[in-house]
Amino acid sequence: MKNQKVAIIGGGICGLYLAWKLSEKGYKVILFEKNKKIGKEACSGLFSKRILDFIPESKKLIQNQIEYALLHFPKKTIRIDFSANFYVMEHARLDRLVLSLAQKNGTKIILNKKIDYFPTGFERIIGCDGAASKVRRLLKLKNPELRLGIQGFVPGRESSGFVETWPTEYGFLWKIPRANEIEYGIIEKKDRAKEIFDNFLAKKKINLRKINSALIPQGFIIPFNSKVTLCGDSAGLTKPWSGGGVIWGLKAADILLKNFPDFLKYRKELKKFFLPKIIFSKITTKLAYFFGFKAPYFLPKNIKIESDFLL
Repeated sequence: MKNQKVAIIGGGICGLYLAWKLSEKGYKVILFEKNKKIGKEACSGLFSKRILDFIPESKKLIQNQIEYALLHFPKKTIRIDFSANFYVMEHARLDRLVLSLAQKNGTKIILNKKIDYFPTGFERIIGCDGAASKVRRLLKLKNPELRLGIQGFVPGRESSGFVETWPTEYGFLWKIPRANEIEYGIIEKKDRAKEIFDNFLAKKKINLRKINSALIPQGFIIPFNSKVTLCGDSAGLTKPWSGGGVIWGLKAADILLKNFPDFLKYRKELKKFFLPKIIFSKITTKLAYFFGFKAPYFLPKNIKIESDFLL
């Protein structure tokens, strides 16, 4: 089995992590990436302490620690304490760190390679190619729900240990203190995000530089296929309340590694683990938003939540 050739489509964090671990186990791994270089720029890089469980070497990338968040509803601010602190890192540097680990263990990386059909000569193919996954389309699967994330930065050193968020109808705005700059951003429906963000920035008199944007998926889309599967954003595995996908994607990757090369068993275990969390998270988020906007006096001033899974 270790002589199997494995194709990984997509050089984001999930694809690189799987390439690293499968190469480490002795599989022959080739990773195809459509861009000319590795490193995701459009991401806040806010990860819970679990990131060190998956990638211990990432400790050297930490820029700041976040202990809690302030959730600013129109008539009430709620403090959300996390069960474990979050770390601020540059996502692109994290990607390149895992790239180096994958290459050291024998992964072959092919850059600037768009995939229009399944590559031949591979016993297993794993799609890790993001929100607009080509592998998902080739499998003729439905698309996940898509929202738009926009981020920008202003110079300034702020080492406060909390983030601020402002809920919108279908998402939220945020402020994150980084090492040498402050990040502002929004996640919202695609046709609403830019207008809401522009109005927020104008009201706060904030002039951004280095603006990035990306689609953020949410769902659970895993094929019944013994040779081709999906992982991470391509499967829609992001937190319903925040859109964060790194820890969820890496957890899915570990489940895949545990069951590899049995993709059907991987699907079964993934469904058992994630579906209850997705359903609970969606219900909890809707209730919190309803009370936050309509009846804020019912909400406590302080809430403590599990950093990545709510339960």
